Amino acid sequence: MAISISVVVLLMILTVVFLRNGALKFSHAAVCVLLGFSMAGTSLAPTVHNGLTATADIVSSVKP
Repeated sequence: MAISISVVVLLMILTVVFLRNGALKFSHAAVCVLLGFSMAGTSLAPTVHNGLTATADIVSSVKP
């Protein structure tokens, strides 16, 4: 639960920065879409959440 709240807050901050900057590129739009799916209660939200969790697990297991 703490990871999902942190992801939502991070994506929200990134979305605000991108929108205020005025240069909304494809990668920025992808962040906005991820924020939408993270905050929505649709049937796709658990899939996106599981994907983000799996990515976080992979990144955390990488040893430098």
